Amino acid sequence: MRRAGSVVRREELLGAVWGYSGGEETRTVDVHIRALRLKLGEAGRMIKTVRGVGYMAEK
Repeated sequence: MRRAGSVVRREELLGAVWGYSGGEETRTVDVHIRALRLKLGEAGRMIKTVRGVGYMAEK
């Protein structure tokens, strides 16, 4: 949420959260974002997918 309004690339999330160094093809981020949206309920709509890039939280 500190970067609300800015797109965070999937690769950045993979590195920062799970320690991936790059080059790996994984759906880890997508699966976790989906779970997070479900847990947040209505507030989960604040997390937007930027197709082909990553995710962003609306301000």
